[in-house]
Amino acid sequence: MTDRIHEFANDGLTFAVTDEGPVDGDVVVLLHGFPQTSRSWGEVCKRLQASGYRTLTFDQRGYAPTARPRGRRAYRMSRLVSDVAAIAEATGGPVHLVGHDWGAAVAWSTAAGRPDVVRTLTAVSVPHPKAFLGSMPISSQILRSYYIGLFQLPWLPEWMFRQPRLIDRMLGKTGMTPEQIATVHTEIVASGSLSSAVNWYRAMPFASPRYIRKVAAPTTYVWSTGDTALGRRGATMCARNVSGPYRFEITDGSHWLPEEQPDLLHDLIVDRVAG
Repeated sequence: MTDRIHEFANDGLTFAVTDEGPVDGDVVVLLHGFPQTSRSWGEVCKRLQASGYRTLTFDQRGYAPTARPRGRRAYRMSRLVSDVAAIAEATGGPVHLVGHDWGAAVAWSTAAGRPDVVRTLTAVSVPHPKAFLGSMPISSQILRSYYIGLFQLPWLPEWMFRQPRLIDRMLGKTGMTPEQIATVHTEIVASGSLSSAVNWYRAMPFASPRYIRKVAAPTTYVWSTGDTALGRRGATMCARNVSGPYRFEITDGSHWLPEEQPDLLHDLIVDRVAG
């Protein structure tokens, strides 16, 4: 497909798309995480475009101002995957899928539940959901993930994010820079997307087993030793949940690799796509 995609629709929602790079290049769709928007992939996309790839990014359900349905059930994994399938189908075929943080969780689930729309997978920070869940009782992961329980609660997450001193300290401990934290306040809190973004966590109890199957697509998983949210045990357990070609890459750095190490991620994505 050579026509630019400016938007796509799914579930009665409309998503604006940033479609850049050579129109005849291999299509790479990159999914952002929490609490960020598609802009977090900016530096990686520039590098991919320079290498001849066509990159598509969009603010996902709850983040896009034209795609903020009410109620937590609208944010269950099946609906997040359907959004990714819709943009992949809009390109005319399967895509190379990349995700970070929650975007990685959606990318894993898309590769598991809709393998027909995924050519290759590159997941950053968050491991396969079965590895993540399996690591909980046998490692420090349950302690690292305390905030997931907090985010299930009504009102509390919204209150926390509206206390600048509190949330700035929390995000700073994860490795976010002051500039990144300021962007969170602008793009997530002030934009009105906070509650719908947190609804991704509140919808977790409605996840289907369909989305924790083994992944057959050629896969690269990237984990960083300085990630305060994701531990080594879940990262090493990831391999048993991929039946296709698999590469596990360990790097130094924080959780926020797309902005922190764009050169590395470019190289790993290109290696996966070319392979």
